[in-house]
Amino acid sequence: MRLIFSRKGFDSQYGGVPSPILPDGRMISLPIPSSGDVHRLGMLEFDGIDLGTFASDLTCTRKQIISAQTAVHVDPDLHGPALARVPGWRPAFGQIASAQAHLSKQGVGTGDLFLFFGWFRKAEQNNGVWRYVPGSRDLHVLFGWLQVGEVLTVTGRQDKIVARHPWLCAHPHISAADRFKSNNTIYIAAESLCLKNTDTGLPGGGIFGRFTRSTQLTASGQSRSCWRLPICFSPGKDRPALSYHGKPSRWTDEGESVLLQTVGKGQEFVLNCDLYPDVTDWLVALFAEQRSIPVTGAS
Repeated sequence: MRLIFSRKGFDSQYGGVPSPILPDGRMISLPIPSSGDVHRLGMLEFDGIDLGTFASDLTCTRKQIISAQTAVHVDPDLHGPALARVPGWRPAFGQIASAQAHLSKQGVGTGDLFLFFGWFRKAEQNNGVWRYVPGSRDLHVLFGWLQVGEVLTVTGRQDKIVARHPWLCAHPHISAADRFKSNNTIYIAAESLCLKNTDTGLPGGGIFGRFTRSTQLTASGQSRSCWRLPICFSPGKDRPALSYHGKPSRWTDEGESVLLQTVGKGQEFVLNCDLYPDVTDWLVALFAEQRSIPVTGAS
């Protein structure tokens, strides 16, 4: 199995502010603004929260204010209740161009696991207005997952794909497929998440229910791009490092953990877990923790 750390949601270029961690620990990965997409931020549902007001409060000091009318790129599409769904809907994720070429070169396919992460910061309401908690840190945080059940090559095959999977008609890599002329590909979630040949009891894709120490990638006291991972991620002589992170200087072993200085603006970082079996054990523990927290997937 391959593990893919996949960076998604608001960033310094698209959106310009962190996605919020709510006071109760729920995380909202805000989808990036995208003028060519049909969905508007105000169309999305998340536990009754008005995402348009939420985003406009958090971006009010920026030149580009995000509002309910802002067109957004809902991808990865992991949260079942976010939109009205055609029967048969499953979580899905699209990728294109050089990022998809990298996934293909790394052999990513059925059974492999995407862990989606993004830029987050703790948020709160102050006099009825959402703001970032003063003094809170910028963090890279895991917010969702998708285990690949099927890989679809989209370019030139949109009609055939929709005929087979009608629920994909609203996915931006189908509905706006003419914009994606290079390597347009969709990854559909498996029906259930399986690790070490065992059904975890979780759907094949979904969002993590709460922010926890296990979902935080950023090392304490470091910039958000410096991660603390279990020592089992540390590369060795006979096992390639997480893709794009082959320079030994990026890794600093610290006993039971390892610090990783991640590359800037990377999208898809791939690790072959067949060479890192203890990483699969870490994944089992991560999802065991999440089973005790409300999560949303394909149900």
